[in-house]
Formats: sequence, structure tokens, C-alpha cells
Amino acid sequence: TTTVRHSADPMVVKQMSAIADEMMEEILLKPFAVTAPNPPFSGCARNTYNDVRDYNGYSSVNICDIDGAPVLSGYGVSVSAVNPAPASPLLLSGVPAASQVVVTVDVTHDGSSYSLTGWRTCYAGPPC
Repeated sequence: TTTVRHSADPMVVKQMSAIADEMMEEILLKPFAVTAPNPPFSGCARNTYNDVRDYNGYSSVNICDIDGAPVLSGYGVSVSAVNPAPASPLLLSGVPAASQVVVTVDVTHDGSSYSLTGWRTCYAGPPC
């Protein structure tokens, strides 16, 4: 009974990993900074996000595609995209804090969680 009860656990972890990887890739492919204002979003849609920092505070109780169409229920996702504090252990050596963003994607499902952290720097030069 115990074996059968936990037989889906590896699949859940793999799905949480795939969700976090997809979201992280979407975020890190955005420009570091855009000066144009970001229009408000609707529901879990992210199609108006035009730079990395727009994702800060994003949260959804279901997994949606970029246009907001539900793809997977039962999984939650939340994103933090902030500049690291000057004394933070997450600060990349030799890169000013204002020129980097630490992105953390957290995925949850039935009490389980999966977290993925990545960095985006202003490698194209000013303006950042």
C-alpha cells in the first residue's frame, strides 16, 4: 500500500521541475530593463510583461500559458525577481547589485514544493 501511495511522487517532482524550468526560461529571455511602462495584467496572463522585473510578485494557483490559458491545475507558481542586497550571499562577485536580478521560481503541489533560482545581469551595458 505504501509503495502504491507514493508511486506518483517522482512524476510530481518532475512536473514541478518542468514548470519551474519553463517559467525561468521565459523570464531570463526577457530584456533586463525596459523604460516603457508595463500595462496591467489579467488573471494569470503574462503577455504584457516586457522585462525581467515585471515578473516580481507574479503568482498563480494554476499553471497557465503566457496568454493566460490554463494548462495544468493543482500546481501553484510564484516568482520573485529582485536586486540582491549589497551584502547578500546571492550577489554575484564583480557585478553591481543594480546590474543584476535574482529570480526565484517556487512551484507547489499538495504540500510539496520545488524552488529554482537564477540570475539575470545587465550584460548589454547602460541603461540598466
